Amino acid sequence: MAPYESDEATAAAQDEDLHTGRRKAARYVVPVAVVGVAAATIGLVPALADSGDPDLPKITAQQLIDKIAKSDVQQLSGTVKITTDLGLPNLGGLESSLVSGAAQGGGDGSSADPESKLTELVSGTHTLRMATDGPDRQKLSLLESGAEYSLIHDGKDVWGYDSKSNEVYHGTAADSGKEHTAEPQATPKGFADEVLKSVDDTTSVTVDGTAQVAGRDAYKLLIKPKQSGTTVGAISIAVDAKTGMPLKFTLTPKSGGSAVLDAGFTQVSFARPAASTFDFTPPKGAKVTEDKAESKAPRQAPESGKGFAEGLKGSDVLGKGWTSIATFDTGAEGGMPSGSRGGDLDGFLGSLGDQVSGKFGKGTVFSTRLVNALITDDGKVYAGAVTKDTLVKAANEAK
Repeated sequence: MAPYESDEATAAAQDEDLHTGRRKAARYVVPVAVVGVAAATIGLVPALADSGDPDLPKITAQQLIDKIAKSDVQQLSGTVKITTDLGLPNLGGLESSLVSGAAQGGGDGSSADPESKLTELVSGTHTLRMATDGPDRQKLSLLESGAEYSLIHDGKDVWGYDSKSNEVYHGTAADSGKEHTAEPQATPKGFADEVLKSVDDTTSVTVDGTAQVAGRDAYKLLIKPKQSGTTVGAISIAVDAKTGMPLKFTLTPKSGGSAVLDAGFTQVSFARPAASTFDFTPPKGAKVTEDKAESKAPRQAPESGKGFAEGLKGSDVLGKGWTSIATFDTGAEGGMPSGSRGGDLDGFLGSLGDQVSGKFGKGTVFSTRLVNALITDDGKVYAGAVTKDTLVKAANEAK
């Protein structure tokens, strides 16, 4: 059971359960795929309020957890600002193109496909405009300089529109899964839902006062790992005092400095959005790509960067809690070779990592401020929100 602590009381919470790249393609995208891992592991880090500390009734951490769980907001509209700083080197746009290419692997190749477009959220600061009217109507817009990308779910139809390229993606949300709906996951609620699944006896959860976010009174829930060896410092979730919906989510690394992830509403309304919000007709002259596979079967993860990230979901897990490490075999002998063995690209990517050795043999560790990944020369991968030393130790013990 996890310890839930507040200024006045400590309560016990129920435990809850906490992507495989293949061949040479996986080796090329490892440094960037780590970003994909981070997007998954991010759900596995303290939030600053707008201003003011409202005077709210006392609440225990357990009661606040329950309030989040019972929250059932069906209608809302608002603006979310999201900043991600994984500490990746500036590759002059190479990282973005690699991520997009990885996400499009096996896909339709449309710039309006949400699987590729929304990967832009893995770095920098972005503004999202969102609206929800029940489970069958959502809209998420990514506002860019002079352009906008919108993902609209209206009943069975899912539309993606990239105004910059004037391309349209069309799929359906029926039967084959929710991955093509516009249900917003890159929001405070989406991140909070994931992190709360990770709370167990390796975690300390406390109420850390109150705040005001987007003009709303909120409680602050502070989550800290008890374990050493993790790169996660703390997670703070600002929870709307009235509805129980998370309004702000901030993850800071143990190494300190700016947040790795900061996502929060700058404006929010719980009134029902106008029905016209979810209307969409492809603009004249737009290129429309139909996702025909949608009505036949769920999409399969491509054998590339996305496969790397998706593989983590079904990989073997070593350790427990915040020091859990996903491990799998890429089947790529030679790991991440040097330039002399693998060409200029391999050499460049290899230079981004740290060479390590141990009982497991030799390998390269690729690091971000949150997620580290070790790929050994015999093709094994170890990844998690853990330190380099923790990865090496796990690889040695697995050997």
